[in-house]
Amino acid sequence: MACYVPASAQMPAYYNGIDLSLNGDNLKNALGTLISNTHSNQLPYTSSSLQDTWDAIKVSDLRDGDTANVFLVYGYNDVDVITKNDRTRNKSLSCHTNSCAGLWNREHVFPRSLANPSMDTQFPGTGTDAHNLRAADGQMNGSRGNKLFDIGVGDGAIQTNGNFYPGDEWRGDVARIIMYMYVRYGSECQAANVGAGSTSYSTLGDMPNVFLDWNASDPPTQYEKNRNSVFQSMQGNRNPFIDNPYLATKIWNGPQALNTWQGVSTDDFILDQVKVYPSITSTIVHIDDPKNVIKDIHVLNLMGQELIVPTESNSIDVSTLSNGIYLLRLSSKQGNMTSKTIVVRD
Repeated sequence: MACYVPASAQMPAYYNGIDLSLNGDNLKNALGTLISNTHSNQLPYTSSSLQDTWDAIKVSDLRDGDTANVFLVYGYNDVDVITKNDRTRNKSLSCHTNSCAGLWNREHVFPRSLANPSMDTQFPGTGTDAHNLRAADGQMNGSRGNKLFDIGVGDGAIQTNGNFYPGDEWRGDVARIIMYMYVRYGSECQAANVGAGSTSYSTLGDMPNVFLDWNASDPPTQYEKNRNSVFQSMQGNRNPFIDNPYLATKIWNGPQALNTWQGVSTDDFILDQVKVYPSITSTIVHIDDPKNVIKDIHVLNLMGQELIVPTESNSIDVSTLSNGIYLLRLSSKQGNMTSKTIVVRD
């Protein structure tokens, strides 16, 4: 998955009317007003004549640089014969029947039944908001059901304490979707109704700690950013927590998440030009640094432990690492950027 994330970048014009000195409920309410007022097109769930949520997902969830296959939320393994845990699938294999084995369908990350009232998909509205929908293997979707999200560890989505862990790769995505749904729909989609465990970070106890932890530990990928832009083009609004995870910290406290708008200036921010690729590899990760701004590189596991200090500035040999997800921390005088790399070997 393509995944460079600048630590400081130009704030999108979409947020020009937001007073970023606000915190807590004041900031939450301002963002809620923005994403509600700009939600100008309500997509139908299914339509034979209009652009619907199937159409949206077949564009938004496409694998990086691939026009044929979508990523499957909660999926993690494309190399075995089990279809339930597939990470990707051809976009044409969507399920429109009651039997979805080997097919994908639309997962409501915030479950329909846990909203108050339950989400209706018969008419455009809360239940058809594409920001909350992800392509998912039909059987995996059924296994998840409406279980609460809970802490866990590992590549695979698992049931834990009778709840559900989405897997290391998808936990940040899940957190930011839940935050969006709560800010967009308020009491109708309360985050505390879908996350297990304590809500001690937030003053009002309205955001489970698990989501704030995931938002901080698993920063947005380029894939998430692409989805955000696709939905803005279709619906009109954006998910603010993908654009800047630190907004969640300003609203609900908890661990400090990545602040992508820190150090904003009127100058072109050349760190944006740095690219890290490929996002999935078995050997080498390349760094395209046209302005030669990167001064320091570190490779960490998801626990923050340093594994490799590269000696070359334009490539990193990850062939000694086991299969899994790793973080690349790149530093420059202008700021830092964090990238995800997935090591996969047959």
